Amino acid sequence: MPRWRKAWDLFEDITAGTFFSIGIALIFYGVLMRYAFNEPKAWVEEIANYTIVWGALLGVPIALRNNHHIQVDMLYEKFSKPMKKITDIFANAMGIVFCLFYTYYGCLLVAKRFGSGMVSMDVGIPMWIVYLILPISGFLFLLRFIDRLVGVLQGKEDKHDPHLV
Repeated sequence: MPRWRKAWDLFEDITAGTFFSIGIALIFYGVLMRYAFNEPKAWVEEIANYTIVWGALLGVPIALRNNHHIQVDMLYEKFSKPMKKITDIFANAMGIVFCLFYTYYGCLLVAKRFGSGMVSMDVGIPMWIVYLILPISGFLFLLRFIDRLVGVLQGKEDKHDPHLV
């Protein structure tokens, strides 16, 4: 596996894991403050929600990389090798089209929130920062679909073993 691919994988793992872990830690902190010390913190829930959503959306390309997305193999397994390749090309091309729309409309939403000056309720974070995860995750997801499509076209990738690329 090339060095840049290992670095890319590590970057995705660390960023998604960090956001998700911070969200879980904040939830633990919030529960502790509310029930053990009877001093609930209003900001904790809001920040925890944002970090968990960011972690989950950054985890979408990781799931694709590791071939953990929902798929129906029953019919696919009965296909001939050329038909499997055609199916993989079509599926990855549709994934790319989806990601292009997702990223584009995510950018529009960020621009709209930036222009509105809208801020979050408890903490006052500009909402464009909160929504920024949409184009970021869409772009990372797009890169993974392109990577898979290139692998299929080069004949390097087996749908059921993504580490062959």
